[in-house]
Amino acid sequence: MELSNSQLLEELISVQGVASDESRIKSFIKEYVLRNQGKWKSKPHIIDGIGFQDAMILVFGNPRTAVYAHIDTIGYSVGYDNELIRVGGPKNIDGTILVGNDSQGEVEGELMIFENEYNQQRLQLSGDRTIDRGTLLSFKPDFKETKEYIQSPYMDNRLGVFVALQLAETLEHGAIVFSTYEEHGGNSVGACAKYLMNNYDVFQALICDITWVTHGVVHKGGVAVSMRDSMLPRRKYLNKILAIAKDSGVKYQLEVESAGGSDGSVLQKSDLPIDWCFIGAPEDNVHTPKEKVYKKDIEAMIELYQVLMNKL
Repeated sequence: MELSNSQLLEELISVQGVASDESRIKSFIKEYVLRNQGKWKSKPHIIDGIGFQDAMILVFGNPRTAVYAHIDTIGYSVGYDNELIRVGGPKNIDGTILVGNDSQGEVEGELMIFENEYNQQRLQLSGDRTIDRGTLLSFKPDFKETKEYIQSPYMDNRLGVFVALQLAETLEHGAIVFSTYEEHGGNSVGACAKYLMNNYDVFQALICDITWVTHGVVHKGGVAVSMRDSMLPRRKYLNKILAIAKDSGVKYQLEVESAGGSDGSVLQKSDLPIDWCFIGAPEDNVHTPKEKVYKKDIEAMIELYQVLMNKL
């Protein structure tokens, strides 16, 4: 199976965008939209700039529902003497190759883990020079596609962004929010939701993100519709989504977890009356350079978003 337009996914993954430093990936997405919107079913109104930081909203027709896809990734900040400080929750694996740029040019080095007598870890970047303090580093891109799977750093959430851009091709009515800071505290979601609520009466959200393979959510099971993680979507809205998914014929599986969060968590914690539900393909090797997703689960994710945005 060849995933349609997988080259776009590989290109998205190649652009660095550690949480707090999303300007380059935002520019890449905006340029892609401007270059391709003429071929889409409906041309969107692009909302960005002052008041939105590096987030961006696409509004199609008369939207009822907004799709949220975060554009940032996990990574590391360089501290003193090449010490590394986590951004978000990357898994620390000795020997992982990290890349970035500082005032002296390109940076590439290995993550090294040292433990003291109290089993406390210190993270260090290898190399023959001192990297500028505050430099942001991310996993080195390593995109691999087989007949059944795609494996790469940052499927979370460049795959969600990819799905949102595939959805944009056929969307007549709806909004797509490319949000920031999701991996390190959340940031732009509330402002974007408030804008859409006040200007377009949008009170429904779908969280286009990637979930985890667990004993209850598996590869080849279809896209996961999350009934809960650490947060609880409103049951009336969830039931509506489940009814549409059941009638759609798209392969899906139900997720019920006790932990985890997303842009949906930010919405639930806000004072905005926005209904939300997390829907995404499951991945293995979470927050590592080898995140792995089954390709037919990606196709199911695209198909279910197309159905939901038409029916909700």
